[in-house]
Amino acid sequence: MEEAILVNQVKKCYRLYLDKGKTLKERALFKKRRKYEEREVLKGISFSVLRGEAVGLIGQNGCGKSTTLKLLARILYPDSGEIIVNGRVSSLIELGAGFHPDMTGRENIFINASIFGLTRKEIKQRMESIIDFSELGEYMDSPVRTYSTGMYMRLAFSVAIHVNAEVLLIDEILGVGDMYFQEKCFRKLQEIKRNGTTIVIVSHSLEQIEEICEKSIWIQEGEIAEIGLPKAVHTSYRNYMNQKNIRENS
Repeated sequence: MEEAILVNQVKKCYRLYLDKGKTLKERALFKKRRKYEEREVLKGISFSVLRGEAVGLIGQNGCGKSTTLKLLARILYPDSGEIIVNGRVSSLIELGAGFHPDMTGRENIFINASIFGLTRKEIKQRMESIIDFSELGEYMDSPVRTYSTGMYMRLAFSVAIHVNAEVLLIDEILGVGDMYFQEKCFRKLQEIKRNGTTIVIVSHSLEQIEEICEKSIWIQEGEIAEIGLPKAVHTSYRNYMNQKNIRENS
């Protein structure tokens, strides 16, 4: 099968400033205060995802999962290595990203969908379907700053699944909102997966990943610890975490 995603020896570092001036004047006058440390978040990871495959990224907080997803979405760029993503990408990475708080839900659908590459005509054709799935019809003409986090998630997810993306990237936000809508989202994910969409999902819910994914990638301290069938990888991950907790509490 054709590869939808190829990640080859990707590295990513962040600068952590120890005492950075907040204003331009402070930065100009106190250059010595601008000391920083480089933190290597990803240390040369490599993996591939086949077209139509669903893959879960797991690991502890700070291990590099979300950074990997942002690199795939081209929000960030690697310091070295190669990333190839074939096809239109839709992403749900930060709740409310791409939304303007003072605009209505309806206006934000136009903004968000256009970011994903839809024309105004295409957005109009899909508007009612987006609103119906979100179940926010009575709130569509209210500013999104009045929305709860669950409502944000409903609107963001509904837009993302209606752009006919070939690659869908999701980071944790399905943990927001009520259980009924979460289940509805997972049924929709299974449907679009059957239709050939490639899915990469970051989640601390191993059960959710086992339900939808054929493969799990365990990232540990910026390196890939294991790739394989979800239940096998998750067993290794749980054993590691249990042993770590025993060491820390002994």
